[in-house]
Amino acid sequence: MSAAEGARSALEERVVAAVTAGRDELVGLVGDLIAFDTTARNPGDPARDEAALQEYLRARLAAVGATTDVWEPEATGTGNRFVPDDLDFEGRPQLAAHLRGAGGGRSLLLNGHIDAVSAEPRELWTSDPHKAEVRDGRLYGRGSCDMKGGIAGMLFAVETLQRLGVRLAGDVVWCTDTDEESSGAGAYACVAHGVRAEAGLCAEPTGFDAWVACRGGVNPILTIEGRTGHSETAQPHWSAGGAVNAIEKWELVQRAIRDLREDWRKRPEHEHPYLSPPDILPTVIHGGEWMVTYPSSCAVTLSVQYMPARVDADGSGAAVFREVEERLNAAAAADPWFAEHPIRWHWPCDIVPDEVPGDHPIVTAALAAARDVGRAGVVTGMDSWHDAAVFIRRAATPTISFGPGSLAQAHAVDEFVPVQDLVDHAASVALVLLRWCGVAE
Repeated sequence: MSAAEGARSALEERVVAAVTAGRDELVGLVGDLIAFDTTARNPGDPARDEAALQEYLRARLAAVGATTDVWEPEATGTGNRFVPDDLDFEGRPQLAAHLRGAGGGRSLLLNGHIDAVSAEPRELWTSDPHKAEVRDGRLYGRGSCDMKGGIAGMLFAVETLQRLGVRLAGDVVWCTDTDEESSGAGAYACVAHGVRAEAGLCAEPTGFDAWVACRGGVNPILTIEGRTGHSETAQPHWSAGGAVNAIEKWELVQRAIRDLREDWRKRPEHEHPYLSPPDILPTVIHGGEWMVTYPSSCAVTLSVQYMPARVDADGSGAAVFREVEERLNAAAAADPWFAEHPIRWHWPCDIVPDEVPGDHPIVTAALAAARDVGRAGVVTGMDSWHDAAVFIRRAATPTISFGPGSLAQAHAVDEFVPVQDLVDHAASVALVLLRWCGVAE
């Protein structure tokens, strides 16, 4: 039986033993990363500790012989449907590193996002969310699970190989980016900068499963127009100048959303072995100006998730967006008010899905490595979105997510990752590096 099929070689035994012996150092590394406040941005938020964290990682990668590149991408400008308009990366640099192999092996991308969602409400946390704390075999802190624990495991795997004097045949490409939680713009900037490899691992908290697919997403805002008037006085019909309640007009559109959701769930083309059906639902609603005034407008943000099969030839979900508009506009047209006051639509950036085959060699390698450290993972998908999709679609790099911890802990109060997960993940990544990249003679 070959190493890739599950039997560890003598070298692999040494590597796994070294990772295991470094348990406390690995925990300390995760704690260092958590201490950097890299809270995901809302529009207009200033940079936090992103530059300091990337410098910390850059220095450690340089210490193992990697060439490193830290840069702030140019602002996104306008007109690119795949990233937000006018997104400024000042103070939020990206990091790429290249550890060259001896030659003759395959290259592997190791990717993770450094932004973590807000720790609010902080008062509900048992301990400081930006100070790692180990309790009952779990390491707590914001980002411990999503995904600073996974980033630390990848780095520790690379460092362990270097300390043991192992020279890989293939190249290791490192990429830590910003803005995954808000838009995916960091990964796009990294691809534009030239980051790519023959395959990749993204450190999302998969619990040692291999996420080979994800849904795409977009959050359109539709605005329904009303007409103001005093709510405590009788109003004539709107055609005679009477007030119109924009919030009540929303009810007609809401029914159409439910109908479209059920329609999507029944379509054969939306069946997928690893993903839930597409979905559409309202998530934010704003309307009204005063408690006794008919609301002049009602603005609703939708969450739309669509399947990899619905991506157009131009690499976007435009056909899905057209269908949403057409279905909801048609339903609204049953009310004469909408004929003269149609729904106004705003479509922000398109977060495009993608997938790799479930039997791709990088999938086989990751799951075999997990089994070899006692973890039984399966091939599955992520109903949300992850940076792996950008590297698949934009950089021709088949990339899966494979990391420690459970998605159930991501974004949660008292977020944690089991310490044993950290150790087993670092060991698994080290095995993948040995087997995918090959060892120099």
